Amino acid sequence: MEQRDVLVVLFDGLQSLDVSGPVEVLSGAALTAPGAYRIRTASPDGAPVRASSGLTLTPDLALRDATPEHTLLVPGGNGTRAPDPRLVVWLRTHAPRARRTVSVCSGALLLAEAGLLDGRRATTHWALCETLAQRFPAVRVEPEPIYVQDGDLFTSAGVTAGIDLALALVEQDLGRDLALEIARHLVVFLRRPGNQTQFSAQLAAQTAERRPLRDVQQWITENPAADLSVDALAARAGLSPRHFARAFRDEVGMTPGRYVDRIRLEAARRRLEDTADGIEEVSRHCGYGTPEAMRRAFVRVLGAAPAEYRRRFQPAPVPAR
Repeated sequence: MEQRDVLVVLFDGLQSLDVSGPVEVLSGAALTAPGAYRIRTASPDGAPVRASSGLTLTPDLALRDATPEHTLLVPGGNGTRAPDPRLVVWLRTHAPRARRTVSVCSGALLLAEAGLLDGRRATTHWALCETLAQRFPAVRVEPEPIYVQDGDLFTSAGVTAGIDLALALVEQDLGRDLALEIARHLVVFLRRPGNQTQFSAQLAAQTAERRPLRDVQQWITENPAADLSVDALAARAGLSPRHFARAFRDEVGMTPGRYVDRIRLEAARRRLEDTADGIEEVSRHCGYGTPEAMRRAFVRVLGAAPAEYRRRFQPAPVPAR
């Protein structure tokens, strides 16, 4: 079996989960398939680093003594805001030698700083996508997916999305069955597809400043099957439809119709993940007129029909004892 050397870059201010999540996945795969991965860590000078959580991580070696061969993994964290220049120079020089380069969360900012994302598709934590796009206009930023593969370059969204990406790498390297076994061991759902949206509708939108509009937002979330037309929502807020639509867009950052669409889609996703309800019942409970309307919404946004989405997300069965 081919041994895949994995080099994990460490630096002060990193997010510890960006390291431990993927490493747990890859090390678990190495235990199940001995020799599949050899994982090493390296800091700029070989000294221990302090994560943003206060944890201290001790590297195996210094970056000057490290050569990425198969997989180079770059975590994110507060330390990417003003990165160590030595780290950026090392990435610019050595990352192209790796067979694949992987970033988690704001690690994409380090890759972009080193010029490695120019002309490439990439993602990062949803709160940093605009920053990445503005600071590095040559990067083709995709804010929705939880991870993006562009050739030999892999970038993922915030924190736990690094686990999803690592599972996807294991599936590419060693097959779906082993990836599912690792997911089961870590007590996570089956591997999420990269094109799943990385944040909830509530996170994607702003919270309205005025109380009546905030109350309407909450009402939409709690009642996705209700009449959520502009006229009905405006009446609930005590405003004219025209005034309501304008105020909602200004304060929430999207039109009422778009907000309702996102809330209904998220409600349907969660119901498919958490219940055994049939597709027709889910569509009715979440405000879709017909199962076909729900199917079109899923395919348009998530790239999968509801039945396929449920198949991907049902928990792995507990093995018989």
